[in-house]
Amino acid sequence: MGYKVHKTHTDYNTFQSTVNGIPCIVKVNKHLVVPPYLGSPQDCPSDLDYYGYTEFEYNILDRKGYPASWLEDKLTSSDDDRLLKEYEE
Repeated sequence: MGYKVHKTHTDYNTFQSTVNGIPCIVKVNKHLVVPPYLGSPQDCPSDLDYYGYTEFEYNILDRKGYPASWLEDKLTSSDDDRLLKEYEE
């Protein structure tokens, strides 16, 4: 009782975006959404499960599809949030 089905993607989805104004491709390696636990806090396996969380792992590729670590170095935490929102849309 208390858990909803997790939404997960592990099939390497890609989408186009920008980092610091530079066009790129985002290759999603993992997207996991664990909703907040609906039962009693005492019955929940962990505090993370109780509040829920999202895991979002990705790589930045150039427009030709090659890894672009130099562009990943330009990422900020606000870019992380924006890319997650773009992916979930």
